[in-house]
Amino acid sequence: MAKKTVASLQTSSKRLTKAIKMVKSPKTGAYTYVESIMDPSLVNDWLSK
Repeated sequence: MAKKTVASLQTSSKRLTKAIKMVKSPKTGAYTYVESIMDPSLVNDWLSK
């Protein structure tokens, strides 16, 4: 299950995106949030993993 929250972040010369997704823990079954800041073109690949 992915929670697609995408915020555009701009630094001096690069445009970055912060993506957040929910990941289910195999041990406890609880969901945790994983955040990553990346190039906007890589967001869909990262969410599909």
